[in-house]
Amino acid sequence: MDEQVKRVYSSPLRARQADQTRREIVAAASKLFVSCGYTATTVEAIAAAAGVGRKTVFRSVGGKPECLKLAIDWAVTGDDVPVPLMERARIQAAMQAPDARWMLRDFAEHYAETAARSVPLLQVLAGAAGPDPTLRELHDEKERDHTFGMTNLAGHLDLRQALRDELTVTDAAQLLVAQTDGTIYHRLVIRHGWPTQRFADWLADTLTHQLIDPHYTVGPVPKTARATTPGIDLDARP
Repeated sequence: MDEQVKRVYSSPLRARQADQTRREIVAAASKLFVSCGYTATTVEAIAAAAGVGRKTVFRSVGGKPECLKLAIDWAVTGDDVPVPLMERARIQAAMQAPDARWMLRDFAEHYAETAARSVPLLQVLAGAAGPDPTLRELHDEKERDHTFGMTNLAGHLDLRQALRDELTVTDAAQLLVAQTDGTIYHRLVIRHGWPTQRFADWLADTLTHQLIDPHYTVGPVPKTARATTPGIDLDARP
């Protein structure tokens, strides 16, 4: 076979193999971080659990901070496809929904699904962030991302004129952040064993009661959400 043809065929294969190795390393790191803690988890342990050499971990992913960052990112999105969460089809469809109550219920369902994967890792990050400046920066980044997403959602609710009269978009975003920072999920689901669906139903009902005007009626889908949140471009990316 011509050498050029060999390169054409082998390059995609090597790329797929590299992607698979990366997934296995991140999956191994994720399990170890949750079960053993960040400090006790070494790169050598991650390599052994993934069945690769230490150098492969650094070459494919990086050190422990990079492993934790990718583990969290992939836990939130559910895969390693390089598409931002806000650009995912489910999120885009939800933001076009005319009914604010349905939007909150879909959000609660989605949050409950992702929290099962992401909350344990986010708690690892929170616990390790204090003495480590790299992890503090990562923790702050995730906090900003969360606030941005909740402000985006609050802005869409406001655009539909669904928020209670006493709430600003900032108020609504703060309530959304407080209910979904992982603390309540950890207590109810992880500690007390609530089924995921029970938690999703509770969250949807709670958010609807806290945020939605009792007299709200469904109207047409708004064309844009840009002007509803002062200082925030709802189409921007953090």
